[in-house]
Amino acid sequence: MLLFSLFFSFTLVSQNEKENTNIFTNTADAAKLVIAKQKMLAGDYVAALNSFREIVKNSPNDATLRYYVAFCYFNLKQYDKAKEELLKALAINKDVKPETHLLLGKVYQVEQDFDKAIEQLNSYKAFNLSDKDANMEADVALSQCQNAKSYMANPLNVTVTNMGEKINSKYDDKNPCITADSKKMVFTTRRPETTADLVDVEGDGKYFENIYIAVYDSTTKDFGKAVNIGAPVNTKAHDACTSISADGKQIFVYKNDIHDNASRGGNVFYSNRINNGKWKKPETIGKPINSSYWEGGACISTNGRTYFFSSERPGGYGGSDIWMVEKISKKEWGKPVNLGPQINTPYDEAGMFLAPDGKTLFFCSNGPLSMGSYDVLKTVNENGVWSTPVNIGYPINTPGREGQLTVSADARYAYISSDRKGGLGENDIYRVELKDYAILEKDGRKTVGNGLSILRGTIREGFEGYGLPDVEVQLKDASGNVVATAFTNETGEYLFALRGGQYTISISKKGFKEITEPVNLALSDKETVVLEKGYLLKK
Repeated sequence: MLLFSLFFSFTLVSQNEKENTNIFTNTADAAKLVIAKQKMLAGDYVAALNSFREIVKNSPNDATLRYYVAFCYFNLKQYDKAKEELLKALAINKDVKPETHLLLGKVYQVEQDFDKAIEQLNSYKAFNLSDKDANMEADVALSQCQNAKSYMANPLNVTVTNMGEKINSKYDDKNPCITADSKKMVFTTRRPETTADLVDVEGDGKYFENIYIAVYDSTTKDFGKAVNIGAPVNTKAHDACTSISADGKQIFVYKNDIHDNASRGGNVFYSNRINNGKWKKPETIGKPINSSYWEGGACISTNGRTYFFSSERPGGYGGSDIWMVEKISKKEWGKPVNLGPQINTPYDEAGMFLAPDGKTLFFCSNGPLSMGSYDVLKTVNENGVWSTPVNIGYPINTPGREGQLTVSADARYAYISSDRKGGLGENDIYRVELKDYAILEKDGRKTVGNGLSILRGTIREGFEGYGLPDVEVQLKDASGNVVATAFTNETGEYLFALRGGQYTISISKKGFKEITEPVNLALSDKETVVLEKGYLLKK
């Protein structure tokens, strides 16, 4: 995956730096410096750091070397040590590398000392350098600092709670995905099952990703202990969930295995749940979603027809962009469409979740709308046009790194992953009690009936009783307007998530008699209402 990183990591060779290589009396140190910089640019920060520290012993008053040491510490998330080296560099030389101010500003941003961060970032910009990439990085950081100050001064009335050891571990836990009825949660973790589990030696050296699942316990009114979803979904390589269908019958999986042609480089797969509760071996979703470029995940609309996915294919606006595509029939797809510059930026957009209402899209971005690193943004589709994305606010987002967010159909709870302070490990999964924040409304204002109820069932063939696929199910409101349309899946099931009220349901399939009848869908502020309606079609 091509993540948007610090631009200045690739713009390290300044005039000051060129002069630096000529001051060593020890030729061995000059050679070490070249190798250390190569390791740093390759992302091997541990090895680079060790080399830089050896060189600094012989040149303790070299401010540029101190900057390199700090840069490695920063990327290893050892921010205290990074700041210590940067302050030493500034004390040594008032004409220090300008990037020293940029990096120190980023450190203060992580520490949530936004005024000092802004001061240092402006100090960097005062050099008026011609490096457009690094200047853009400074501008984004400045915007994020101002956002953080504003959002933290006006927190939302929500309660964010760590989901504890039943769900989280001391390792990386992220991408919570729940069904529309909030009964199942799948997520990605990098915890080991045993000490013999494999690690990604060609990547970051951590354990490979696996998918876990937790089931809601109606007695305790909480999720039970998460368990490994097992083979054949999980393998010895990277397996990460990116979404679960509203009915819980299908999960979308990101796989990346250098030994597998179908997933090498990162592609999207799907797995269907079968009757015994097991999951089928994931199959590649194929074209046009997958390509020769990196695809990071997908999610599907409640009616099963629209897919949203992240990709680095050409035709985008930055690193990772969000695209959508319609599935016309079981074997036919439309042409993928980039969501455009209203949604996508020169930065990374990914981690999509389409709410059960079918029009509210949540996604992650590390651009200028965030409070720092990745935040969750929201856009609403109105008459085919996506609204300008907005940050969903603090404390759902923080100056740390927030990952994918998912919302229950009744809009009472949201679930998000975050590396905020106070967690059990790296990223943890949190439950957000939304209280008076109507997260599915464009303006966030709470009114009666903000949540959704679920209407679902199975359409069967009247003679045999088998589930019928591709049956059109349509709902009209009291005025006769079509409010939702869906087609049954391979086993004849349909699902709607919509406001409670009076509807007319129409069920039709060529060769069968149409069924039309009124449906009263209730709504509750205390739980998700689920109405089961099955039908038999006759010829």
